Amino acid sequence: MTTPGQPPNVKLPRMSLPSSGRRLWPLLLGAVLAVWVISQGVKVIPAGFVGVVFSSFSGVKPDVLQEGIHFVVPFVDKVNLYDARLQEVTLAHDAPNANDSEGAIRARSKEGLDITADVTVQFRIDRAKAAVLHKELGRNYLQTVIRPQVRSKVRDAIGQFSAADIISTQRQAVEASITRALRDVFSRNNLVLDSVLLRELRIPESIAKAIEQKQAAEQQVAVERNRLQQSSISAQRAVVEAQGAAKAAIEQAKGEAQALSLRGRALRENPQLIQLTVAEKLAPTIQTVMLPSGGNFLLDLKSLGNVAAPATATPATDRAP
Repeated sequence: MTTPGQPPNVKLPRMSLPSSGRRLWPLLLGAVLAVWVISQGVKVIPAGFVGVVFSSFSGVKPDVLQEGIHFVVPFVDKVNLYDARLQEVTLAHDAPNANDSEGAIRARSKEGLDITADVTVQFRIDRAKAAVLHKELGRNYLQTVIRPQVRSKVRDAIGQFSAADIISTQRQAVEASITRALRDVFSRNNLVLDSVLLRELRIPESIAKAIEQKQAAEQQVAVERNRLQQSSISAQRAVVEAQGAAKAAIEQAKGEAQALSLRGRALRENPQLIQLTVAEKLAPTIQTVMLPSGGNFLLDLKSLGNVAAPATATPATDRAP
């Protein structure tokens, strides 16, 4: 009988597995367990990453796992992945969620003026020394090394220059100084520095205007100095040209005097040259002949012609009736 409110007792038939099925289940469970254990020992290192193995028995292993598939001891070895690609840290006033540790760097110049710098540092971990990095610094190397060191070295570099030089001609020198200091620090901490970028350097507006006015005045002075130098060069050129012209005139006068002296000597030694010169100066209408006789005289053909004409005309008058 059954009491009201209680389900009736139903007897189910008993099922029994064959002896072969009872032996198969443990094998299947063992196979699944073995596959699961083996899968725990297979680790895949993604592209751009390296793996550092920590053993529960021996600690951090010195060999670094590169990209690809690797086998480790299940439940004993733990693989820690590190990003070995190029990374960057930006310390700027406009950085996302900027705070005291990530905001712009405030420093003082050589003369004590406030300068604010926005800096971006690009770096990567040293692949071959990732195990040492994991052992000495761990994953928190951004907060323990990079950000504090960047702030410190930027302040030190800016303190070596004046504000006027930093915002005008020495910006690259400041970058080079920061790069040298940070490269040494990063190398000691198993990091590789790629570059340091000074994004912006800001100084108080009043100081910036004063520096600009000073630079404008210096440029004006340089322009005037250049003009004076050009005027001086022009004056020197004129003096040199005048001296050259004077020397040329003197040499020309000396040449003419020597020519006259030689000509006078030649006339004194050869008096016939005087008659030749006179003959050359006479016009072609004057018929003059120089007879080379011993008397050396000039014969005027016109006068001879005038004398000869009356002589020939006299006989004609005698024949008239």
